Amino acid sequence: MLRTQFEEELLNLHNQFYEMGMMVSSAVHKSVRAFIKHDKELANEVIDNDEAINDMEVKLEKKSFEMIALQQPVTTDLRMIITVMKASSDLERMADHAVSIAKSTIRVKGETRIAEIEKDISDMSDYVKKMVDNVLVAYVKTNEKDARMIAQMDQRINDYYASIYEKTIISMKENPETVISGTDYLSVAQYLERIGDYVTNICEWIVYLATGKITELNSNHDESF
Repeated sequence: MLRTQFEEELLNLHNQFYEMGMMVSSAVHKSVRAFIKHDKELANEVIDNDEAINDMEVKLEKKSFEMIALQQPVTTDLRMIITVMKASSDLERMADHAVSIAKSTIRVKGETRIAEIEKDISDMSDYVKKMVDNVLVAYVKTNEKDARMIAQMDQRINDYYASIYEKTIISMKENPETVISGTDYLSVAQYLERIGDYVTNICEWIVYLATGKITELNSNHDESF
């Protein structure tokens, strides 16, 4: 098989991954907007769209295995295929969390809400979306420096989570009527926090793509591969 055809397939894989990433970014954004605005229609849209994201991951994985089996690619090419496989499974998990947030929207019915905490959740979600969009660009450019910087952003996500957690617990203690909403705030914040962790995983795959090293970011662990 000609090298050019292989390169074309590789580029397609690359582009499909980016497209899947944009779909996931949109799902995360929509799920939080639906939650804050009690928009059940938007929440259902996120849930319905999840199948397309799952299908895309399966397609990417299948294509990756095919390319490895048929082409037996070496070094950089193999790294790119492995990165797509690993990072697309991180994207798929992010999308699952977006679905969980959407499902929280459908559950919350006329409960006592806390505007201040919802504002924090909204800000946290904007920040998470920024991380997701930035990591996709870093992936396309195979930019190791940006990947390391984006992984550092995760600290702020953890700070948001800690702050939302504290405010919610105080509110639940002071006003028992907020317990049902509060429980949802805690899970939504936790889902967002996990999405931040998956973005960090993708950053690690970008570093691997650029250097060939498996590096654990946000800790001092580093090993060659």
